[in-house]
Amino acid sequence: MNLGSLPGARERRVRTGGIELCVVELGDEERPTVVLVHGYPDSKEVWTEVAKQLADQWHVVLYDVRGHGRSTAPKPLRGGFTLEKLTDDFLAVADAVSPDRPVHLVGHDWGSVQSWEFVTVKRTEGRIASFTSMSGPSLDHFGHWIKQRMTRPTPRRVGQLLGQGAKSWYVYMLHTPVLPELAWRGPLSKRWPKMLERLEKIPAGDYPTPSLPDDAAHGAWLYRDNVRARLSRPRTDAYAHVPVQLITPTGDIFLSEKLYDQLELWAPQLVRRTLDAKHWVPRTRPDQLAAWISEFVAANEAAKEDGRPVQDTAPTGAYADRFGGRLVLVTGAAGGIGRATAFAFAEAGARVVAVDRDAEGAARTAEMARLIGAPAAWGEAVDVSDEQAMEKLAEKVAAEYGIVDVLVNNAGIGLSGSFLDTTSEDWKNVLDVNLWGVIHGCRIFGRQMAERGQGGHIVNTASAAAYQPSRALPAYSTSKAAVLMLSECLRAELAERSIGVSAICPGIVNTNITATTHFAGADAAEEKRLRKRTSRLYGLRNYPPERVADAILKAVVRNQAVVPVTPEARGARLLSRFSPGALRGIARLKPPL
Repeated sequence: MNLGSLPGARERRVRTGGIELCVVELGDEERPTVVLVHGYPDSKEVWTEVAKQLADQWHVVLYDVRGHGRSTAPKPLRGGFTLEKLTDDFLAVADAVSPDRPVHLVGHDWGSVQSWEFVTVKRTEGRIASFTSMSGPSLDHFGHWIKQRMTRPTPRRVGQLLGQGAKSWYVYMLHTPVLPELAWRGPLSKRWPKMLERLEKIPAGDYPTPSLPDDAAHGAWLYRDNVRARLSRPRTDAYAHVPVQLITPTGDIFLSEKLYDQLELWAPQLVRRTLDAKHWVPRTRPDQLAAWISEFVAANEAAKEDGRPVQDTAPTGAYADRFGGRLVLVTGAAGGIGRATAFAFAEAGARVVAVDRDAEGAARTAEMARLIGAPAAWGEAVDVSDEQAMEKLAEKVAAEYGIVDVLVNNAGIGLSGSFLDTTSEDWKNVLDVNLWGVIHGCRIFGRQMAERGQGGHIVNTASAAAYQPSRALPAYSTSKAAVLMLSECLRAELAERSIGVSAICPGIVNTNITATTHFAGADAAEEKRLRKRTSRLYGLRNYPPERVADAILKAVVRNQAVVPVTPEARGARLLSRFSPGALRGIARLKPPL
């Protein structure tokens, strides 16, 4: 879809330096203006999905960089793409679309590279209100980064230099004469969409546009006119005069995260965020980008109206740069591991949906999550074993809060007793919650993640009992072993959709599950005694659920497959792999109850 064909889109031509730029506007012109600048070899259509979401709140402006899309190219091409001329273009666009107030700038790839120039030169002061950068460093900062590592080398710095040098292979290729143009106007442009689909998981749509061969051929001069000159003689005054939000995709195959070390020296008002995605985040993660951009713009607008310095809008807890603004749903969140997990994500700035069949408990968790740091939190009363109830929950969450980014299937119940004492009703109860609850969550919310096409993560709480046989826990262990295998299977299937799956396997954790565990074959008095005895043993162990919650966040960040949490869980995992006979021998022992 061409941006100009979107409802409410207005197109204009802006003349600057002998060329015409194609500019498209969306949203209310009376609202603050957000200018989106595309990279190489893109056109403004790379921003389509982000622009549509931002237009509900802001006046959104996109333009084709000179020589790209529907903008004209300079003649001659050599010398026509310098950062100075690109700055002229930006100022011409800003003056045309927002003559009386500064604009909020957003750049990706080369759009970010040139935007760093815009926010560090004096002639743009007063015309820019904020800058959001992704996948494109300042060439001046990059030049100083290289010089620092060459003049004061250490093994680590040399490794960083060589690593980025390998990632920058395409830069050398684009400096060769004629060959890049021949490749782009030949077979490369035809294969490019499939390459992006395979390597970056970019969904099909209006991108790339038919102008790709010319865009890529012209855009080679962005590198030729600027890279060598700036890297060899970087400016010493390249300080950002506006607040900067840096969004770093952790899977970027072209740029190392280390490039942004000590960026605070150049951008004193810096907010850092990271995103578990690859390079083309405007196409693969538009929802998250739109949310972060809107939040940053709103914070800067509010600060300007109040006449105060701009505050860091990012949360400050552990992993805040990874989960800020993300939507996390946790089942079994009224207490124990589920509640601790909801709080951990809240501290990291995530929006939290606390789910439990205990309505009051879920509501309390949501209320506390908001106090801890969640920008929003909701409590939902649902029995995870009820498929229809889970379907309705998913519909409500998607409609009112959005598609879940992280799903934590944590709800579970305990069941102890020998196999011969365990009734079919006991088996049904434990499998309905521990296994079917996980299946319902994975199937319903996992499908929503997959259909959105922007990745995500599923965490399933299993147990060390999943791989540690026990004569006292046949039903419980079976349910958790099934959860572990389900997680492994889903991980293999959903990897191609950029959805990670982790199985968390705690051991003995001090939660209230022992107070509600059913002991098969025991009368009421004996069951009460066993619950009290078990709770005391778990209390003496005193392994807090907060440490399991921390392991869950780490598992999502690192995309870990199976995570034994407690020392006994890790030990049993090792024995299950290297000495399963020893585990079988231990399983024959009667528990000390």
